[in-house]
Amino acid sequence: MDNKPWLKNYEKGVPATLQPYVQQTLIDVMRETVSQRPNHTALYFKGSKMSYSQLDQLSDQFANALVAMGVKKGERVALVMPNIPQFVVAEFGVWKAGAVAACINPLYTEYEMEHALNECGAETAVVMTLFYDKVKHVQSKTKVKRVIATSVKEYLPFIMRLLFTLVKEKKEGHRITLQAGDFWYQNLLKQYKGSGRPKVTVNPSDNAIILFTGGTTGLSKAAVGSHEGLVMSGKQIFAWFQNTLQEYGDVFLTALPLFHVFANAGVQPAALVSRAGMALVPNARDIPDVMKTIQQTKATFFPSVPTMFNAMLNHPLVKEGKVDLTSIKLCISGASALLKDTKDSFEKLTGSRIVEGYALTESMMAICCTPVVGKYKVGSIGMPVSDVFVRIADVEDGSKSLELGEGNVGEIVIRAPQLMRGYWQRPDATAEMLKSGELFTGDLGYMDEDGYIFIVDRKKDVVKVSGFQVWPREVEEVLAMHPKVMEVAVAGIPDPRTTEAVKAWIVLQSGQAATADEIQSFCKEKLTGYKVPRFIEFRSELPKSTVGKVLRRELVREELEKSK
Repeated sequence: MDNKPWLKNYEKGVPATLQPYVQQTLIDVMRETVSQRPNHTALYFKGSKMSYSQLDQLSDQFANALVAMGVKKGERVALVMPNIPQFVVAEFGVWKAGAVAACINPLYTEYEMEHALNECGAETAVVMTLFYDKVKHVQSKTKVKRVIATSVKEYLPFIMRLLFTLVKEKKEGHRITLQAGDFWYQNLLKQYKGSGRPKVTVNPSDNAIILFTGGTTGLSKAAVGSHEGLVMSGKQIFAWFQNTLQEYGDVFLTALPLFHVFANAGVQPAALVSRAGMALVPNARDIPDVMKTIQQTKATFFPSVPTMFNAMLNHPLVKEGKVDLTSIKLCISGASALLKDTKDSFEKLTGSRIVEGYALTESMMAICCTPVVGKYKVGSIGMPVSDVFVRIADVEDGSKSLELGEGNVGEIVIRAPQLMRGYWQRPDATAEMLKSGELFTGDLGYMDEDGYIFIVDRKKDVVKVSGFQVWPREVEEVLAMHPKVMEVAVAGIPDPRTTEAVKAWIVLQSGQAATADEIQSFCKEKLTGYKVPRFIEFRSELPKSTVGKVLRRELVREELEKSK
């Protein structure tokens, strides 16, 4: 196939390559901003602001505290927090101390938390007070020796902090009794106030982050990314959007969790490279807070997921015209397929443009993205951005590349400068994903003659009905066309007659009712018989990950439990 057919469809000004690569870390990028505009806002949080200069100084202080505690270069420090300023301060502090930031979902169960801490081998954990007890309950089963606690209220405006202390802190579980040997984040900052950056050499090639895979096929694994990879990711995204975003001119709505690759290796580096401010939202599912933050900060760039766009469109305040979201000029949607109706409705509401992106935790945001003003192809994840190379590999022989065209479905394989180094201390699992510098994604798709990529489904999610292959995504897209369907998930469940059977789990639009026969009849008009769901279950909601991705495995697990 044509080696890089997508290049001819790049928008004006978007470079084919960012070479020669500048050897930098995000610490260096932040220092550049401080030298140019020290008072420029780096973080917005609940009505408060933190400048780039303040972020630089506070992270220096935290880095010195870590070094004094005995944190060594290359050591992993777990960050167990939602999107609060302390997350960003601590992450930069970890980097300045020469350590690796292991970003852990604070909503993990104790079992998952224990696994994550052991998977990365962290000896230090920085924890928001709401999740302090969870970490303490599993600490004895891990290598964690040092726990640093921080409260969400520490960077709230004065009145909000006072009200939180009086009304919410104890009631909602934020008030804790610090156990002997543990530390308060704010006390450490005060202790090292005025200290410069510690004398630790941090190289662009050093490990910077550990991000945990979604765990859709079992317990999550710890993917390792480098400092230079984060900078590369930020520069690629900024270059792709350079005709819309402006240096020092934007506010990035950061509602997607910073422990996730989308925000940590995508939104944050792009914000830093473009000298933007990040408007932090601790809970992406708190739609009123998301909308309030957009209005309060005049956010211009909104990275999100389809479920959030849908939730906003269906929110009473939006339907009643009581929310102004017109400051948004650009959105990027990821994690799952975006329906055209959702895209059109949200663009009409805000006057913005939504593009779609595709990446994996393992790719460290080496993304494919649809163009901002170029041709939009429904169902496509777009094309590789600068310095990202994609080929479609034969499923049986990965070394063989398939020709362009819808009929040539194979595995999507990525090569890029910032791919993960591997899974932490899991060489066998790493070897399954990384082969000769290429990342085998496990996603099935094809590339058309213009270099646009279309995902068909997950390699491991293929349902085999009497020997025929059914891709759940194809069935989901048909079901989503039904006017009564709001959300849907499709997966294979065991069946003694056909090995596997197609099942659909459906959430109907508010106030609507439907029958399984009605849904199946609709599908029969658009799908071959073996692809039509044999089983349909109506539900009030679908299980989702913290970034709004529907968890098919949870639905299948529930099904298997029922059959026992």
